[in-house]
Amino acid sequence: MMQIEFVSDIVCPWCAIGLASLDQALAQVGPEIGPVSLRFQPFELNPQMPPEGEEIAEHLSRKYGRTREELAGAAQMIQQRAEGLGFPMRTANRTRIWNTFDGHRLLHWAGTVGEAPQKALKQALLLAYHRDGLNPADPAVLQDTAHPLWLLTDRLVALSQLDLAGQAPGKIALHQRLRPLVDALQRAPQPLQSRHYEQARVHLERLANASL
Repeated sequence: MMQIEFVSDIVCPWCAIGLASLDQALAQVGPEIGPVSLRFQPFELNPQMPPEGEEIAEHLSRKYGRTREELAGAAQMIQQRAEGLGFPMRTANRTRIWNTFDGHRLLHWAGTVGEAPQKALKQALLLAYHRDGLNPADPAVLQDTAHPLWLLTDRLVALSQLDLAGQAPGKIALHQRLRPLVDALQRAPQPLQSRHYEQARVHLERLANASL
């Protein structure tokens, strides 16, 4: 199996374009190369960025020594490139650049659930920032982005609803302990408070290993 480690930042427009390009390439050559494992690794463009962020044109002008007119032209080119790949980037909505540390923590956490939930969260965070101009450091944005995508994974909910007729007592006990945890997740806990999720993940792994 081919393994891909995608190292990127949430606020990097070229990272959004790179992921869209990778998806397109894999769709074209998939049958030839077989299964692909895709994992996302963190990279912070601006690890020292303060919580209040910075106005994006001011930041980029200082960082790259370019005028606002040059930056506007580059932003238009980047948006067109993204749209050509099917990613609905709206550079006009990105008025500030933010610290992405908590977003990367959440992505790492999603990766402990599985590759599909981590990718879904990555794509949602990219859209939240590059399309909607939202702050990926805002806990409310992280909660709204994460909750529907991976805290309530189909696999977790499906396991909580299995028919246990004829199953061994140990498997039934594990399942019974999982169900209230799923109910707790469905009440939309804060994504950065891991107690319910970590307990559910442990029981989910045990159930999967038990081949229910």
